[in-house]
Amino acid sequence: MKNKAVIFYILINSFFFINAFTQFVSKEHRATLGQLSKYLNEKKWNELFPHRSGFTKTAKQNDFYSFQAFQQAAKYFPTFLAEGNEETQKRELAAFLANIALETSGGWKDAPDGYYKWGLYFLDEKGCEMGCYQYSDTGKKKYAPVKNISYHGRGPIQLSWNYNYGQFSELYFGNKDTLLLHPQILTENAIVSFASAIWFWTTAQLPKPSCHDIICNKWQPTAADSAANRLPGFGAIINVINGGVECGNKQNEKTTYRYNYYLYFCKYFKVNPGNNVTCSSQKPFGT
Repeated sequence: MKNKAVIFYILINSFFFINAFTQFVSKEHRATLGQLSKYLNEKKWNELFPHRSGFTKTAKQNDFYSFQAFQQAAKYFPTFLAEGNEETQKRELAAFLANIALETSGGWKDAPDGYYKWGLYFLDEKGCEMGCYQYSDTGKKKYAPVKNISYHGRGPIQLSWNYNYGQFSELYFGNKDTLLLHPQILTENAIVSFASAIWFWTTAQLPKPSCHDIICNKWQPTAADSAANRLPGFGAIINVINGGVECGNKQNEKTTYRYNYYLYFCKYFKVNPGNNVTCSSQKPFGT
């Protein structure tokens, strides 16, 4: 009964969100909703992510990270892959896929088909399947964490922390409580899961710009950013996502794979990776 109640709650909230969001998206922007299919299709998706969660070539009923789910989620974000010229859009797609692949990778050095074919393997943060309760920030009063609920990484971008779940829940469901109370929805509903990743990608959280604005050259670094070597490019995106751990002199094996994932996808989409690909000389945002 509990599971049925949660599913009913999700469906009702999704209905009201879709109606509200449809009114929010202007007619001008609706023309951009099909941008993803300009660069990707199901065949390419299967080629890029053959070991993703639940997918096999013969049985697709458990294919959580399906191309169709990605397409449906992308439609809610009219600026995603829709700004700048074709080169900019390809670069954004390469950067986005690099990060979701790295965050969910199940690969290892000698993995079958190679490390870079194992993106989108995990739904939950590795090691947190039974919960990781350190991702609760009680200082964020507006999105206060609920006792005994884990806000560990989930979904393609591994959304974590109570305040991120709360903010995304407000956008998608129209209230903060749906995901603050039920963060596991991100591992149960694939469209919501992909939407959480695109929301994080396209949303600035001061002092950090959005990843979208960085890769589309819309972000203008301040004097403090320039002094800290935070310049437009893939490196600044890493800084937004995990700068405190991976930027400056903190580079580790994970960071190297993140860079290489980006170069891998840039090569696939035949696009120049641009300048400032690394964050090795950057100070984290906020410092």
